[in-house]
Amino acid sequence: MTVYNFSAGPAVLPKEVLRQAAAEMLDWHGSGMSVMEMSHRGKEFISIYEAAERDLRELLAVPDNYRILFMQGGALAENAIVPLNLVGRKAQPATVDFIDTGSWSAKSIKEAQKYCKVNVAASAASNRYSAIPARDSWQLSKDAAYVHICSNETIDGIEYHYVPDVDADTGGAPLVADMSSHILSRAVDVSKYGVIYGGAQKNIGPAGLTIVIVRDDLIGHALPACPSAFDWKLVAENNSMYNTPPTYGIYIAGLVFQWLKRNGGVAAMELANIAKADLLYDCLDGSRLFENRIAPECRSRMNVPFFLRDESLNDAFLAGAKERDLLQLKGHKSVGGMRASIYNAMPIEGVRALVDYLKEFERQHG
Repeated sequence: MTVYNFSAGPAVLPKEVLRQAAAEMLDWHGSGMSVMEMSHRGKEFISIYEAAERDLRELLAVPDNYRILFMQGGALAENAIVPLNLVGRKAQPATVDFIDTGSWSAKSIKEAQKYCKVNVAASAASNRYSAIPARDSWQLSKDAAYVHICSNETIDGIEYHYVPDVDADTGGAPLVADMSSHILSRAVDVSKYGVIYGGAQKNIGPAGLTIVIVRDDLIGHALPACPSAFDWKLVAENNSMYNTPPTYGIYIAGLVFQWLKRNGGVAAMELANIAKADLLYDCLDGSRLFENRIAPECRSRMNVPFFLRDESLNDAFLAGAKERDLLQLKGHKSVGGMRASIYNAMPIEGVRALVDYLKEFERQHG
């Protein structure tokens, strides 16, 4: 039986990785210990951590003047941790600019309001989060602590296919991006960002691990109220070992990084992801029963929301999908409809199986 899991997160992991983790569960490399039993300061786990950090730096071509931090709390916690670490660079109360493109942008905005002044420089709410606001419409502050975007909205299915240039309008405010649901799915020029962060449970590994990539000059400005375990300076100085890190999450992430390298790295993943997304969007665009409501130039390659024009058929569609082992296709409760998340580990065969079912369902009900 082949099951295709389209969950938005925690999401599908490469089968090779799961098999290797299973084989090493009771005894990692002859140590006699499971990774879950290891001290995070022991030589065995330190070797796992160092390899994971090195491989991620290679995969994303992270420049030497950036630190990679392995943290906890997910992207939702980083919505607080980011302002706690960055707004101290400016006179208080500092202002942060946000571009609102959907549900996760809104969560970031709500959380940041506890720690700083928030300027929503542009919002896609008026177009029901179907497109990124035009760059020339952004009303950026002149002295913002940083400019925040969610570069791929997991719920709404919007993705930036460019890097916004904000320096000219802000006097050099760093660009901060929540990349949770498309990190490692495409090439990215890390040097154009001050901070990149993301939860691991989509393209990296299991829930519980958060990746932060931060430029050196943005470290060391935490507000006094920032908890020590979330102070990027302390985390960086202690090589992500200031407190006990999510050790098993880091181990699985490291296996995923190795899998990516064996399969051609980020460049190969991007080509595969373009092919998968094109296949699914072409089917939806040619349908009279299904529709995607996102502007084509802003469509996510990772998270594809779609709707039945006759929503009375929703339950029948999901029941049929389950019978065919196409799982987790129900859309987020806040927007309804359906959603197919097609992360790196989703093979194109899974997308073909979904497209075949979409066509079959339309023949029966269209």
